[in-house]
Amino acid sequence: MASIRTIKKDIDFLVSEVISDCWVFMYINPEEKTEEAVAIINDAVTLRNELFERVNSREIENAKKHFKAVSQDLLKGVDTLFLRISDLTK
Repeated sequence: MASIRTIKKDIDFLVSEVISDCWVFMYINPEEKTEEAVAIINDAVTLRNELFERVNSREIENAKKHFKAVSQDLLKGVDTLFLRISDLTK
């Protein structure tokens, strides 16, 4: 099991990658789909906050299962956000 510190770093890193990709898209395409890119950024921040709340929760019965589920939800959420960014370029 990864430490809580590592999970938090992973959350911050992956969400910041999503946000930076949105900023790059908006920089390269200033007139196209800016509102959709901002919506993706807002969803990324919401995902980050929800995952941090789950990581910081003290009412955990099985810590190993809990943190594994948080890690899986992080990967699924970030993958969905990256797919949305990819759809913006089409």
